[in-house]
Amino acid sequence: MTGTAVGTRIVVRYRIQGGHTDALGYLRSVDAASCVVETKRGEVTIALADIALAKAVPAPPERRPPRTPPG
Repeated sequence: MTGTAVGTRIVVRYRIQGGHTDALGYLRSVDAASCVVETKRGEVTIALADIALAKAVPAPPERRPPRTPPG
């Protein structure tokens, strides 16, 4: 995590009670103990010790225009 630039879109798999979960979004900050990922649902602070894996991911695809009915 410490080598990833702030603003990069990332996915982070991290440990929670009972298993793992993912955070997909933009890295907003990272320090020696934790990182903050801005997801669609808000900011998530994740302890670096809880991270199982993390990687950069490409930008989301462009939204397709609405379909117009034939005729």
